[in-house]
Amino acid sequence: MMRDHQVVFCAVASAFAAVAALWDIRTRRIPNLLCATAFAAGLLLHFGLDGWQGMLTALAAGMLAGGVFLLFFIAGGMGGGDVKIVAGIAALAGFSQLPYFLIFTGIAGGVMAVMLIVRHGVFRSTFKNLTVLMGHHARRGLTPHKELNVENKSTLRLPYGVAIAAGALFTLYLNGSRS
Repeated sequence: MMRDHQVVFCAVASAFAAVAALWDIRTRRIPNLLCATAFAAGLLLHFGLDGWQGMLTALAAGMLAGGVFLLFFIAGGMGGGDVKIVAGIAALAGFSQLPYFLIFTGIAGGVMAVMLIVRHGVFRSTFKNLTVLMGHHARRGLTPHKELNVENKSTLRLPYGVAIAAGALFTLYLNGSRS
C-alpha cells in the first residue's frame, strides 16, 4: 500500500471524527447516519484505492475497534454512538493504523478525564467510584453498575467523540510526519 494512501485514509477519518466530536459536544450524541456513513466511506475508499484486500482489512479494522469499544458499552462506561463512530473511523483509517488510533484515543480520553476531575475537584469521589467499579466488575463481569454508568445523568461524563477525534488527528499527524 502506498504511503500517500495512508495519509488520505487518515485525513478522511480525521474529518469524520471532527464532525462527530462537534456533534457530541453540542448534543451529547453521535448520529447513526454519521457513523454508518463513516463506516461505508471507509470500505469504499479502501476498495477504491487498494481493491478487495484493502476493503477487507478496513472491515477488519472497523470490526476490531468496534468490538473493543463494545466491551466498554456493555459494561456501562460508554455510549453506543462512541462505539459506532470508533468503528467507522477505524474502517476509514485502516488496519495498519489501528494500534496508533486506539492508543492515541485512549491517551486522549485519559487526559480529558483527568482534566474533568481536576476542573470539578472530585479526586476523592472519583477514586472511590473507581474502586467500587473495579469490585463490581470483578464480581459481576461486564454488567453495568446500577448507579455508576453512562446512563446516569448525575455523574460526570465527557464527550468521548472528542477523544476519538484527537486519536484520529494524532494518527494523521504521525502519518504526515512520516511521508
